[in-house]
Amino acid sequence: MTDPSGQNSGESLLFLTDDQLRKGIEAMFFAYRGFTADPDRILAEKSYGRAHHRAIHFIHRSPGTTVNNLLNILGVTKQSLNRVLRSLIEDGLVESRVGQKDKRERHLYLTDAGEALERELSDAQRSRMRDAYRQAGPDAVQGFRQVLEAMMDRDMRKHFLAMKDKST
Repeated sequence: MTDPSGQNSGESLLFLTDDQLRKGIEAMFFAYRGFTADPDRILAEKSYGRAHHRAIHFIHRSPGTTVNNLLNILGVTKQSLNRVLRSLIEDGLVESRVGQKDKRERHLYLTDAGEALERELSDAQRSRMRDAYRQAGPDAVQGFRQVLEAMMDRDMRKHFLAMKDKST
């Protein structure tokens, strides 16, 4: 594959300049703003933030996940997560159940209202992601996924791969 300068695009990627890397970093910042814009509007109507969204997303992906597992995935403090979970539970979006094997564990599940909010949030992001993927094409999508996975810390990649495997 040849880029506009006539170089093999694979070869040119081996010699990225600081300016090209900076542009990639800035693109990531602006893309993240776009990716979170629609959910942010939905969350703001309910006085929630991105931490609420992340908790809802991962509870949906792993119903029955423990608070400790969610702490590991989100990388937030226990105090911060407890504040988020308390509001989600009080508002009837998340249910916390005592563990069957270990009574100290709390297992988290979305309620019907939580599932509805998760669907609204993820529909908005899926729509934006679908449009971007269609514009970029399958080769770019595969490359994008490879870049994202390569940027993950090893422990986060383990969490990601474990979750990805559940959906296949």
